[in-house]
Amino acid sequence: MTYTLITANRNYSSWSLRPWLLMKALGIGFEERFEPFTKDSNYDEFRSFSPTGQVPVLIDQDKTIYDSLGITLYLADRHEGIWPTAESARAWAQCAVAEMHGGFTALRNECTMNVGVRAKLRAQSPALTRDVARIKELWSEGLNRFGGPYLAGSDFSAVDAFFAPVAYRVRTYDLDVGDGGAAWADQIIAHPAMQDWEAQALAETWREVGHEEELAAFADVTADYRTASV
Repeated sequence: MTYTLITANRNYSSWSLRPWLLMKALGIGFEERFEPFTKDSNYDEFRSFSPTGQVPVLIDQDKTIYDSLGITLYLADRHEGIWPTAESARAWAQCAVAEMHGGFTALRNECTMNVGVRAKLRAQSPALTRDVARIKELWSEGLNRFGGPYLAGSDFSAVDAFFAPVAYRVRTYDLDVGDGGAAWADQIIAHPAMQDWEAQALAETWREVGHEEELAAFADVTADYRTASV
């Protein structure tokens, strides 16, 4: 069985990171296909391989599986380890993944993922404050209920992959997710697969204007560790 996983820029694409990290961490082999963001909307170009005009996309022979959650559910039918084995942990992890997939709009909009920079928010909207408080609560619940070091217990699972982009946001914007949440964020960023992703992000030399403007609308960059743009 050979999968092809289509992803976009390492620096910006939080949706791509989720299945990429999940498959890397669990040793699910795949071939990589890189389709970078080149402008504000890549919809028309991405429609050639993605029904939604978005990434990520998983190709399995004649099947096209799209959306990070769709890919996760597809893989869970075929591979062990996607979800925790204990019923209570699995139920919690599935709810948390669904919450991340469908919620946290202010966090997404005001703290866009930009792996290679550090930034200071000019202000924190009430909606963002609620999102960060909920992240802190949710991570604390998982770590305390299931004993860590991962969010749903002793083993890495889909819920860690889905919140991994938030770990980068916590670092970039210095968000307060509590001591336990900060420790989990540091741990997941230190995961070898995340370190691989970050190294690729820092090596990218192009900048996509739309993503850079999204950050600049809410925060000021205080450090930039990316390779100089060309």
